[in-house]
Amino acid sequence: MSLAALDPGRARLHARRKLTNAVALTLSLAAMGFGLFWLAWILFETIRLGLGGLNWAVFTQMTPPPQADTGGLANAIAGSLVMDIAATLLGTPIGIMAGVYLAEYGRRSWLGRFTQFINDILLSAPSIVIGLFIYSVVVARFHTFSGMAGVLALALIVIPVVVRTTENMLSLIPNALREAAYALGTPKWKVILSVTLKSARAGVITGILLAVARITGETAPLLFTALSNQFWTLNLGEPMASLPVTIFKFAMSPYENWRNLAWAGVFIITLGVLALNILARVLFRNKN
Repeated sequence: MSLAALDPGRARLHARRKLTNAVALTLSLAAMGFGLFWLAWILFETIRLGLGGLNWAVFTQMTPPPQADTGGLANAIAGSLVMDIAATLLGTPIGIMAGVYLAEYGRRSWLGRFTQFINDILLSAPSIVIGLFIYSVVVARFHTFSGMAGVLALALIVIPVVVRTTENMLSLIPNALREAAYALGTPKWKVILSVTLKSARAGVITGILLAVARITGETAPLLFTALSNQFWTLNLGEPMASLPVTIFKFAMSPYENWRNLAWAGVFIITLGVLALNILARVLFRNKN
């Protein structure tokens, strides 16, 4: 005997639920397909135009003048690497220590809640606001753009990401591990270094890699801090070229050689960010 014959009301409810489920599933798949369509188009154009402008000179020659026959992005690539590495080295220890404090010491203190509030603000703050802040504090005071100002701006972007990830990863460590270490007479600082941080190291490294991936493509903070430089320099005390700013400048120009280099730079950044995200996903998967 069918469901409709037993209870017509339940049959109508079952049919309505099936229809609702089908509509929701269709809309979800349509939304996913819409997003994937634009992502695939962006990646296709990036690969097509980026590979077209990619050659050995991109990595070995300086940024060229308009309508030059040769030229590359060597100074911009080097500047981005220097500032990103310096910002990571500056921001990572601060972020890890703040995350350790929030997870191990300040969970119920007013200072811990205040630190979490400030970190949430920094995490969601537009990068251009951070760039303007460093401009007013450093660039305007010393009357010069510099790579160090760019490093400070990027470090302020790294810190909240590392703080949040470190705090979350340490909070996932079972208290039984801490209690077992305390029972053996281990001091708290050693428990943190040898037990909790060691257990959460994959997640912490994941957060660091995600922070690096985020600052790799930041343009607005560097426009107000490091500005740019057409020549090769690794001196953080003077204006320094960076790949995002060079892409912004070249992509807006009317010169074909600059636009080709801009697409090559886009391809390089996309490949680097993709590699960092894949590495972070692999570490996070191994963690679980």
